[in-house]
Amino acid sequence: FAREKGLSVVLNLVMRVLSAGIRRRAKRAGVRYSFLFMAANGEQLTKIASLIETGVIRPVIDRVFPLEQTNEALAYIEQGRAKGKVVIKIK
Repeated sequence: FAREKGLSVVLNLVMRVLSAGIRRRAKRAGVRYSFLFMAANGEQLTKIASLIETGVIRPVIDRVFPLEQTNEALAYIEQGRAKGKVVIKIK
């Protein structure tokens, strides 16, 4: 990631160290892991939606909580039990 973005050698090393654990777990699980930074813009969101719709990206949803249970959702995340994304459903 850091190399693709043209970051310095030092930042490249920092990114590799910070992502070492997740990269190892991904390799053991036989999945590909990549890191990216997002900026809020419609073009990126449209591309992401397209990737999800075509099945290129498969988000893993662990649990969905209604907005009224936001505190419970945060507690669930803090317990480290989530095996995917925890979603807060607004409506």
